[in-house]
Amino acid sequence: MQFQAFIDDLSDITVINPEKLADQANQEVTVVTNDSRKATSGAVFVALSGSQTDGHLYASKAIESGALAVVVQAGHPVQFPPEHNTIILESPNTYRAFAAFNGKFYGNPTANMRLVGVTGTNGKTTVTHLIERILADAGKPVGLIGTLGTRSGGSGQAGKTSESKEDYQSLGNTTPLAHDLQRTLANLRDGGSKFVVMEVSSHALEQDRVYGCDFEVAVMTNVTQDHLDYHLTMENYCAAKAKLFSGLGPAEGKPSRSAVINLDDPWAKVFVEAMPSGIQTFTYSLNDQAAAIRAKDVSFGIEGAKFTVITPDGEAPVNLKIAGEFSVYNALAALAAGLALGLPLAQCVQSLEQVPGIRGRFEVVSENPYVIVDYAHTPDGLENVLSAARMITPKDARLIAVFGCGGDRDATKRPKMGGIAERLADVLVVTSDNPRTEDPQQIITDVLTGIQRFDANTMTVQPDREKAIHQAIDMAQPNDIIVVAGKGHEDYQILADRTIHFDDKEIVQAYVARKQTTVQG
Repeated sequence: MQFQAFIDDLSDITVINPEKLADQANQEVTVVTNDSRKATSGAVFVALSGSQTDGHLYASKAIESGALAVVVQAGHPVQFPPEHNTIILESPNTYRAFAAFNGKFYGNPTANMRLVGVTGTNGKTTVTHLIERILADAGKPVGLIGTLGTRSGGSGQAGKTSESKEDYQSLGNTTPLAHDLQRTLANLRDGGSKFVVMEVSSHALEQDRVYGCDFEVAVMTNVTQDHLDYHLTMENYCAAKAKLFSGLGPAEGKPSRSAVINLDDPWAKVFVEAMPSGIQTFTYSLNDQAAAIRAKDVSFGIEGAKFTVITPDGEAPVNLKIAGEFSVYNALAALAAGLALGLPLAQCVQSLEQVPGIRGRFEVVSENPYVIVDYAHTPDGLENVLSAARMITPKDARLIAVFGCGGDRDATKRPKMGGIAERLADVLVVTSDNPRTEDPQQIITDVLTGIQRFDANTMTVQPDREKAIHQAIDMAQPNDIIVVAGKGHEDYQILADRTIHFDDKEIVQAYVARKQTTVQG
């Protein structure tokens, strides 16, 4: 696309040196980037101010590399070379400009797709996968973007159950930066996807990564403490997530917009009030009779959860292969999204019942001993997974929890998670997670401050995560259940000076196999 056409309908962009634009208006744009190293001829470089570096510091480097245009934040002091041919643009919000430019560069892919966005602290990955399954079973070509990566079903994935790592293309972030996101959306569009289900993180919403994405359905799972190192307060964190809902609006020639909201969540009102008028709302609940979609007669077992769903379209029994109360909430959210997209209740239920589980989400990775791996890394997430595990732990058995907390993240979560684990589990093995640049022992110390009673018979500290998992397996008696929490699907561990390969599931299965071989020998 020629540069003049590139900026024609961007009303909030100001050209600082119009004489340069006159000379280069017909030049082709070759890339839109926030990396000055890629800002060569034909590039549009957008300066983004991040928590670790400020892109404005590299504007001159982009110009010296031959960038066609540089976009800077209005009012931000920037030093430019005295002589250059680069077009200088100002924007009141360079994050939005970055998203808008990349959207145009990739042909506004969401204009030709039906987009479902899922936000919340916990459950995003599971809910997006459940919605993906519902759409795939209905024969809808669907793509997925989220924590596990991206994948496309092309002409539909009916009957697909595989959740191996090879199914996904890695993205690096739950919701990628705008250039990666728009490229991914364009690839999904070009591959035939007519629907896309996307996890939308609070960081992505705060940084306008999804600006310009045309969401048809917005789903809210829950809001509990997380990322306060970035958002500082729960109010800021919730407001960031609510932007997905305030961004819903009419689109000519497209289906009406819908919101799916967990009415049992204390923050639900924020999301309801954020929506523009005219948005079709699907509330869901386990407790509130005012909700449009509810679950009753809920029961749990080691094989999964059972309940009856009540909807405006009637009632239906549901037999999930995923255990825990949180799984019922996730199923209700996905079912509500399916109904919002116009799919029949019976078809939505049938799809939900076929899902065997999501990688790293309450995933049973061994049955002798019984070991569950889960991504729970927040106080609410840990409480949910341990509560679910407690429900399926036999009365004469113990629940053993292996967990830690991440470094360089909200430290106030640590004692809370220690207290939750002490309350819900019988035996604790406190270990390391992704310590990053922090001292693992200090992180563990922070966790231990939330534990009221220290008993060597029921609690141990082992900073080496592999050894901690081994210890839990060694101490397990028949019928005991082990939960290894915090990393879930992750196959790496981030240390101070390096990132190493580390997969909880692999560690568990390799050690169990070794012990069984030793016994048999």
